Amino acid sequence: MKTRPRIVSLLGATALVLSTAASAATPSPAKTQAYIHKAWDTLTRSLDDCSALHDPKMDARPVLYLPADLDKPAGIGDIAKRCKVEVRTLPKRIERLGDLMPSELPAEGLLYLPRPYVVPGGQFNEMYGWDSYFIQLGLLADHRDDLARDMTDNMLFEVEHYGGVLNANRTYYLTRSQPPFLSRMVSDVLAAPKAFKDEAERHAWLAHAYPLVVANYHIWTRAEHRAGDTGLARYFDLGQGPVPEMHGSEYYRGVIGWVLAHPQRDPGYLVKASEHPDAAEMAKLKASSCDIEASTVCAGAWASGYRLSADYYLGDRAMRESGFDTNFHFGPYGGTTHHYAGVGLNSLLYRYERDLHDLALQLGKVAEAQQWADAAAKRKAAMGKYLWNDKRGMFMDYDFTRGKASEQPYVTTYWPLWAGLASKAQAAALDRHLAVFERKGGLSMDNLSSGAQWDEPFGWAPTNWLAISGLDAYGFHDDAQRLARKFMGTVETGFAHDGTIREKYNMVLGNADVKITAGYTTNVIGFGWTNAVYLKLHQLLQGAPAQAPAAAQSTQVPAVH
Repeated sequence: MKTRPRIVSLLGATALVLSTAASAATPSPAKTQAYIHKAWDTLTRSLDDCSALHDPKMDARPVLYLPADLDKPAGIGDIAKRCKVEVRTLPKRIERLGDLMPSELPAEGLLYLPRPYVVPGGQFNEMYGWDSYFIQLGLLADHRDDLARDMTDNMLFEVEHYGGVLNANRTYYLTRSQPPFLSRMVSDVLAAPKAFKDEAERHAWLAHAYPLVVANYHIWTRAEHRAGDTGLARYFDLGQGPVPEMHGSEYYRGVIGWVLAHPQRDPGYLVKASEHPDAAEMAKLKASSCDIEASTVCAGAWASGYRLSADYYLGDRAMRESGFDTNFHFGPYGGTTHHYAGVGLNSLLYRYERDLHDLALQLGKVAEAQQWADAAAKRKAAMGKYLWNDKRGMFMDYDFTRGKASEQPYVTTYWPLWAGLASKAQAAALDRHLAVFERKGGLSMDNLSSGAQWDEPFGWAPTNWLAISGLDAYGFHDDAQRLARKFMGTVETGFAHDGTIREKYNMVLGNADVKITAGYTTNVIGFGWTNAVYLKLHQLLQGAPAQAPAAAQSTQVPAVH
């Protein structure tokens, strides 16, 4: 038997290296899926794992907070000792978001959750609000029904003990939520074949979940979240001034610098002020800007004779609740987000109301189901009045403070398809306008390049999924499949390049080459919702039946034309 020569010629070795490199750079659906299947365990956190208690965004010793109205869980003392974490109890019961301000606590920390959960990845080492919906979709697609139920149980726990689904389970997020998907999470778990041992357990779980899903809905009907008298909702954080998770003032100084360089685009962000104000000026700035004595970030947020207005800080906080941090669609750096009745948010709330209708029927609550159908009908009518632009053939966000619709398209215009509220004529018009957003790699956020990560040329898994699945549900299968292939190809190209899956992608280039010049500059590795959407798009292409729009699944509400 011949043996292979132990010494390979230089030419042969070079050819081997080049062949290996070429192979590594070739996009492979199989390798991408294999990575995703393993990633769920890598991204899963629980209190048994000390790394779950660490916050990569902070340098302080880990602190774990327990709800004031919860008996101390068994074994928590052992975890504190083993993980060298300080365990504290919140000073009071939280009924609603904003009942407890982060500034009232002696230290920042992780908020206790009872079940394992999947984190996005990288610096995002906690359970996030809207990320979790998309992650759960991936878990269910991968037949991880138990973990999907755990995720939803944690969300219900947040509503019960922290006042609502939070931006994430950290104390500095106690003043805001995130895009509302809880009703969908509950509905999807109820439909999962292996989430419950029998029908009795399923029904008991729904009976427990339903009032908590309702309580979370009412976050969006509070006065703070109302978009004027439109009957629609807006994003709004219940705190004031710079966000507490912001360590350092560089970001805010950058906003000031940008506005000074583009004065014609200033929505009113700037306040003339001293860098080192005296007591009298500080008292005035407390109302017109932020509290310098209470926040070192506020104190440092000064440049070239200016500070940021109190209204800007409200918009900055609202932008973070929206999940679109940072964008220029809702004003430069998203600083007027709270001025808008957004297409995206109100589409989600319409779907939420339709889901509550269906959940109420499952519990035999016929009168409540009708109330939810009526609420959905009212929201649909209001969206037809304020958000549908017949001339443009798109849903457009509405600035209710100026009584004027946005003139800039945003990819959330397709979310009404996912929600099932668009008429056939509206859906056809939206399909005809795909070219506004469609690029080599999938759907871009818009057609206005700002340098911010939630604008052109960047695209994200959640916005691509909501648009593609909505198009597919309305019968535009060819377009949905084309876009699915594009976005999956982008993820596969990025994975072939460096063996990772990312938070966001460059839609124009169709790869992970992301260069941000306004706001956050990193492209985090992980990544929970990208993994999940990749699997869902794969299902779509494999011919999994598209879910019918919500309005078609149950009692019809009047269409808006």
